[in-house]
Amino acid sequence: MRVSVIITTYNRAETLVKVLESLGNQTRMADEVIVADDGSGAEAVESVRHFIACSSYSLQHVWQEDRGFRAAEIRNKAIKRSKGEYIVLLDGDCIPEKHFIEDHLLLAEPGYFFQGKRVLISKRLSLTFTHEDANSTPRLLGYALRRDISNSHHIVRLTCFPSYSSTRLRGMRSCNMSFFRKDICAVNGFNQDFEGWGREDSELAVRFYRYGLKRKEHPFMAICFHLWHPDHDKTRLSTNDELLRKVVESSEYTCSNGLVKEQGA
Repeated sequence: MRVSVIITTYNRAETLVKVLESLGNQTRMADEVIVADDGSGAEAVESVRHFIACSSYSLQHVWQEDRGFRAAEIRNKAIKRSKGEYIVLLDGDCIPEKHFIEDHLLLAEPGYFFQGKRVLISKRLSLTFTHEDANSTPRLLGYALRRDISNSHHIVRLTCFPSYSSTRLRGMRSCNMSFFRKDICAVNGFNQDFEGWGREDSELAVRFYRYGLKRKEHPFMAICFHLWHPDHDKTRLSTNDELLRKVVESSEYTCSNGLVKEQGA
């Protein structure tokens, strides 16, 4: 099964390069990687283009004008560009463990989307943390003892541990999520009415559930390491909360302003 990895980024070239390097060191390589760029400036864009020119794997760059936080829209643009039957979402500040793509595919199952877990990296460690750290259990244990990582219970890979499913919204994060192309197309992708930080991933999950999917999780597979960054601007959060509330109360599983924008939307 062909898999496309979509990485969302904005003006953080130094962390994005770390993520792209980690995707070049996977036990199962992606069939394509697409950088979904939400309006990075010229310097960051040039860094991406330089990496693409030197990359040993299929790598593309999709960019949109900077008009504030529009993760839903840039993800839709990248999804439309992608060719894979299965799509894995990752953020440009989340370094995947070397089995990341392999694990997402092992856990892929019709009737489900997958919500991955993350280990949080401290501010001081984030400056130097790379895929080499993410794949060294002794280093990770040392960082945990120094309290430089949290959610450290995820650092040991246990494929024998069973996955579990739910239809809850808590902990929904599109920085580590995957689904079948046919399912994201069926619900018309992310809702582009969501601008500014927050809730676009929860709203997608609501529509996935209504469409008939369940959420699959696993605490010890498909793990990424989230590098520290300042908090996002949350001034649109109350507006997005209201949008989410309306979707929860509706009976629709598609959105009018998504992968395909309906006429008049």
